[in-house]
Amino acid sequence: MSFVVAPVVEFYRSILKPVQLVSDVAGMPISLLDLAACFRLCLVLRQVREELRAQHELRVKDGVETRAVEERSFVRDVTVTLLVVYGGEAVTAPFLGQVPSFMVAGGVPLLYTAMQALVERIPAIAPLSINSELPLSFFDGLSRAYLLCNLIPPTVLAHSSATISTSPWTLLITSLITANAGFFLTNMFNFLQPYPLTITTPPEFQPYGWTTTDLWCAPLITALYATLTHAQPYWADLHYSLFGWMGSAASANGVAKIAPVDAETARALCAIVLAGLFGTRTWRTYNGVQTAKMQLAKGAETAQREKKQQ
Repeated sequence: MSFVVAPVVEFYRSILKPVQLVSDVAGMPISLLDLAACFRLCLVLRQVREELRAQHELRVKDGVETRAVEERSFVRDVTVTLLVVYGGEAVTAPFLGQVPSFMVAGGVPLLYTAMQALVERIPAIAPLSINSELPLSFFDGLSRAYLLCNLIPPTVLAHSSATISTSPWTLLITSLITANAGFFLTNMFNFLQPYPLTITTPPEFQPYGWTTTDLWCAPLITALYATLTHAQPYWADLHYSLFGWMGSAASANGVAKIAPVDAETARALCAIVLAGLFGTRTWRTYNGVQTAKMQLAKGAETAQREKKQQ
């Protein structure tokens, strides 16, 4: 296992080094991972917007859609980006008695705003496809693991209240909401659609919405990281119990002797698991779309051939 985990640990170390010039301008440490994740999010949001616009125009052409396309504005687009990034934190912070980070320091919000402006200046971008998304699943695993292991847990674990800092449920629910509320609100208000804002049922509330990978992977990965690192007493006991069930636990005078995994190794393991989950999701999503397109094209060819024969 070490030959798989060690390269990920080293890769994290290299991409988490601050970029000095950007850090000086932002007034806070900004790493290569931060820059790459920022660009990735802004780019994929533009790809989704353009795909939804193309689908909307086809429905208008077919007469099944009557809502007019609204002219896009930079303010609306950058609002979407910041909502995705900070929407979850804005929801959970008040319940934890904390001030959201975007109210304390403006370096990261300004970075996302600048990156959004840069992405909008790109003349043309390739649409979402399995050829681009599958290789990027590994990077998505890295960036999401950093969020779920290094950014979200400290808001609970370092809390001044022992009731909160030692509560496994608080840790899981904070991870679930912080990682997903931004996209939830974006979808609920149709921010990415080309027409005016309207309220609709988010995908998570629709049938089988609970199976959405992004939804359940957040508490799952945070729980895995907490178990490996013994972040709270509950997870240390769970780690020992799991080894005990497998017949591998060692104890002395009834005291568990399962050593916690170091934080870097635990994070690397979480990133590998996430990369696998995202890769599987991408394959199932885009391979299914490609198959459907091929079937539609084949059906159109058959219909045209039969028409000619008649």
